[in-house]
Amino acid sequence: MDAFKKYVAEFLGTFTLVFIAAGAVCTDYYLRKSSGQGLGILGISIAFGLATTSVIYAISYVSGAHINPAITIAHWVTRRINPDTAIKYILSQILGASLAGFALKILFPEALYTVYLGTSTLGNEVSVLQGIIMESIISFLLVLTFCGTVLDKRAYSGFAGLAIGLVVLFGVLIGGPISGGVMNPARSFGPALASGQFTHHYVWWIGPIAGSIIAAFLYDTILAEEEAKTVSTKKK
Repeated sequence: MDAFKKYVAEFLGTFTLVFIAAGAVCTDYYLRKSSGQGLGILGISIAFGLATTSVIYAISYVSGAHINPAITIAHWVTRRINPDTAIKYILSQILGASLAGFALKILFPEALYTVYLGTSTLGNEVSVLQGIIMESIISFLLVLTFCGTVLDKRAYSGFAGLAIGLVVLFGVLIGGPISGGVMNPARSFGPALASGQFTHHYVWWIGPIAGSIIAAFLYDTILAEEEAKTVSTKKK
């Protein structure tokens, strides 16, 4: 039953995150269409960051609040989570993101073929390589912060949600014009599935996963406590 609660928490947390983050893009489109002034990149960034913060405080004590396949994969490769649990986490995240995408499709029908329900897209004249590099860097910073605030026992965990939320906010703000500042494959997949927009979709899997794995290994190798390094290498 405890394991089931974790999967439900990841499902609900990812649903909330994607619904708010992608929903902010849809809202921005509707506002610009009706009044000419939308949320803008800053408003979308704040929505994404605050949603992340809220979800972490709401479910971190249940599942660890991964709400991101890239973070779960980083846990997997550094042996902080077993393969069976990791796969179920990722499936829960993808299902939550997909439900959020279809909910947005019902609520924002005019955003389906305009902003593709908030689906990630590359900026004008931005190459695939640039998109992957941007997503890798901001995802690296996200997971480095996650490791330092959530996983490291030396840190004061009460600030974890705020610190991670701020990294997400700035990641969207900086990465928005290039790659959308997604840092999360599920955030991209849910709206893409609902809208059918999968152009260059692999960018938002390769970039976040690569950056997350590098950050997790770097933290374990250099920054973690010696005791934590030993425990991590022994986990299966």
